[in-house]
Amino acid sequence: MVDVRRVKLPGVGVLHTFITDDGGKVGVIAHRSGHSDLITFADDEGGPDASKVSLRLNEDEAHTLAELLGGTQITESLSALDQIPGLSIDWFTVDYEDHIAGQTLGNPADRGIAGLTVVAVVRGESANPAPAADFKVFPGDTLVVAGSPEKVVKAFAFFRTGEVKAKTVDAPPGG
Repeated sequence: MVDVRRVKLPGVGVLHTFITDDGGKVGVIAHRSGHSDLITFADDEGGPDASKVSLRLNEDEAHTLAELLGGTQITESLSALDQIPGLSIDWFTVDYEDHIAGQTLGNPADRGIAGLTVVAVVRGESANPAPAADFKVFPGDTLVVAGSPEKVVKAFAFFRTGEVKAKTVDAPPGG
């Protein structure tokens, strides 16, 4: 676990720092104005290898950097979950013409899709984890669902049309 130190900078914002395994320091100054400064420097400021880097980021750039740094761990975690046999995790982006647009999520089991979970609804830049059955869905929302591949297909069909289609089985020719 990394030990992060937090120091309030009156009139400026907050400085967060931590020391890396190789002895360097990393800091982020979160300014009250919304922008951030990413700084790195050697632990021994007087040493011959001492180097300092400072980079000013606006709010969007800081969020992007955070996503890039943390996104790898999230992607790896989701990839590991995708390796579980019988489990599918998928995203459904709601369009204006989709049946679910303007509707509440409801309970998937009540709609003939027992064993499917809506893990989260992403709206804009915020996530709504484990949304309740009365959570209203709007165009542009992204539904994150988990279940067997067949149930995910059924859920997507319901989100689009309002109908749960039974799995079709191809009959042999003439049969």
